[in-house]
Amino acid sequence: MDKIIKITDIAAPELDMFARLTEAQLRNRLEPEKGVFICESAKAIRVALAAGCAPKALLMERRHLTGQGAELMALCPDAAVYTADREVLEKLTGYTVNRGILCAMARPTPKTVEEVCAGARRVAVLEDITDSTNVGAVFRSAAALGMDGVLLSESCCDPLNRRAVRVSMGTVLQVPWAYLPGWPEEGMARLHALGFKTAAMALSDDSVPVDDPALKAEPRLAVVLGTEGDGLKSTTVAACDWTVRIPMAHGVDSLNVAAAGAVAFWELRAR
Repeated sequence: MDKIIKITDIAAPELDMFARLTEAQLRNRLEPEKGVFICESAKAIRVALAAGCAPKALLMERRHLTGQGAELMALCPDAAVYTADREVLEKLTGYTVNRGILCAMARPTPKTVEEVCAGARRVAVLEDITDSTNVGAVFRSAAALGMDGVLLSESCCDPLNRRAVRVSMGTVLQVPWAYLPGWPEEGMARLHALGFKTAAMALSDDSVPVDDPALKAEPRLAVVLGTEGDGLKSTTVAACDWTVRIPMAHGVDSLNVAAAGAVAFWELRAR
């Protein structure tokens, strides 16, 4: 097949998107319509394609040309396919390619906060979460446990970061999301104007348990999760309508943000 290209020079410029461009360069902030993201693993790639993302090129181990990669090539008839053995791909990318397949895709058109919140009853709000693994895990839980959308403060990790996409199993392309500028003051006011009550996940003397009946009965609720180390800012907690705790045993004081999000999403899902 003409579109299958054996890699003979890992310095070739057409491979830059897989190996040498930074996340900021892939996003192409000056011209977002030209931005690219890297989708890793066949499952995540299929989810992205089903969500309407446009493939630009595939990078895969040679052994997948007649295996799971064959199906992906059929779904991406216009995309070039660069191939080599595992050792060459690892030398090119600098990391082990999960399940041997990457796909460079055009970034989807960003959504607005209003688009994400239209018709939503439950949204997650992420404040300053910078770890891509945590962002991906939160999205996966949000998709599985009833969140209608995700909003992020501007300092959060990009949900289309390669690792976030992989950890989320592609759900960052299923759950609508948007950045929420001016967080917390302007962002909080915007959520209230859209009819949402806000619930800060934080340890506090005046907090209510996550299974509080009145909290669960809120018609529109934004569940606010904080950064990995320090949690939510005190100003954010003070500005929220609710402060919510997850009761714990054995002297454990807190959960990882992704685990806490999963518990909160399940308990507070819209009935």
